[in-house]
Amino acid sequence: MLAIKNNLMSINAVRHLGLSYDRLARSVERLSSGLRINGARDDAAGLAVRELMRADITVLQQSYGNALDGISMLQTFEGALGTIDDMLIHLKQLTEQAASGAYSSEQRTIMNNEFDEMLAEIDRIVGSVEFNGNKLLDSATATISIQFGKNATDKIDVTGSDLTSSALGLSTASIRSAASAQSSLLAVRTAITTKDAARAAFGYKMNRLESTIAVIRNQAENLMAAESRISDVDVATEMTIMTRNQVLTQAGVAMLSQANTMPELALSLLR
Repeated sequence: MLAIKNNLMSINAVRHLGLSYDRLARSVERLSSGLRINGARDDAAGLAVRELMRADITVLQQSYGNALDGISMLQTFEGALGTIDDMLIHLKQLTEQAASGAYSSEQRTIMNNEFDEMLAEIDRIVGSVEFNGNKLLDSATATISIQFGKNATDKIDVTGSDLTSSALGLSTASIRSAASAQSSLLAVRTAITTKDAARAAFGYKMNRLESTIAVIRNQAENLMAAESRISDVDVATEMTIMTRNQVLTQAGVAMLSQANTMPELALSLLR
């Protein structure tokens, strides 16, 4: 029907043009952001799943950082024990030397003075070495938990060791005489064994944390891949859709222009 008051063809063209333009705008948004889901209207269920995955990925990434920090902490304490190891070996050397009857009492006094200084340095090291304010070398009850998951059980507890001279049984050791030096040999050997056990425990924990890191990285990678499949845009497919919407939008504009000329036909009849 040829009418003047209502241009139905123009109204229909405007409606279709609006739909094509909205679809084109959505394709541009997806391609510019790289995401298939930019809002809840794109995929409400997918958005909910994606946000939960992103939260889990964030936890895994922080867990990875926590485990690395834990290894750094253990390396700090284990490095200090390496120095104490050298000192205890030197103490054993001094004790063995003083146990020989070939030395005078004056010479043993000099050896004993060095022995005492080494013990004082061991006490200083175990009391001063720390990581972010945490100490693990001067207390057998100190415990640090390294968290690497969202559950309370996802952690590794690191227990400290008391490696002070008194705890090692060396506070009363003396090498002033051959007899006292001979009795101190067993004490120094026991102290080395105690230190070795503490150092080995730190090594076990580092190995365990390295295994944990490998698992965390694998979990994070797989979860990121799953999140990508839900959230990321398929560029090839979306470009095809955008091209189609561009053609439809251009056609809609052309048809709207033609529809707006139709009332002129009615006017020509009134002349």
